[in-house]
Amino acid sequence: MSDNPFAVLTLIGAPAILTNASSLLALGTSNRFARAVDRQRQLSSLLEKDNGKMDQVEANLRLTQLHWAEARGQLLLKALTSIYLSLGAFAAASLLSLMGALIGDRAAYVSFAAGILAILAGLVGVGGLVAGSVRLVRETRIALQSLKDEAAFTTKRFESRHLPPV
Repeated sequence: MSDNPFAVLTLIGAPAILTNASSLLALGTSNRFARAVDRQRQLSSLLEKDNGKMDQVEANLRLTQLHWAEARGQLLLKALTSIYLSLGAFAAASLLSLMGALIGDRAAYVSFAAGILAILAGLVGVGGLVAGSVRLVRETRIALQSLKDEAAFTTKRFESRHLPPV
């Protein structure tokens, strides 16, 4: 390793790039979480201010959407937890790789242990990214189903009000 100065950069580079990717994913997931919270508050407000004016079909739709917004928020929070775990794990892998490279041949067993720990931290990081991504896909499917139900409700209501009976 001492013959090739780029070897150290290679060991540190991969976890550093994954740390950056995890940071971007965390930012996007945080924004999605904020939108899910806003939607839940909007639906709660609609239902609280209803005063019996909303028909039963719309009330049922809004209640279903409220439950879905809650489920989305929970999935997004779990995804964020997984992504934050990945961030920490990739940062630890970078630090352990650097320490192992700096120690090098002076204490080969410490360098070897740092390398093993770096690999384990990297595996935890990748596992967190996979778990977070799976949760994000599940949340997206819930959001899409909610949009489909909203569109079907609106289309049906519009058609019943604006199209002549057949």
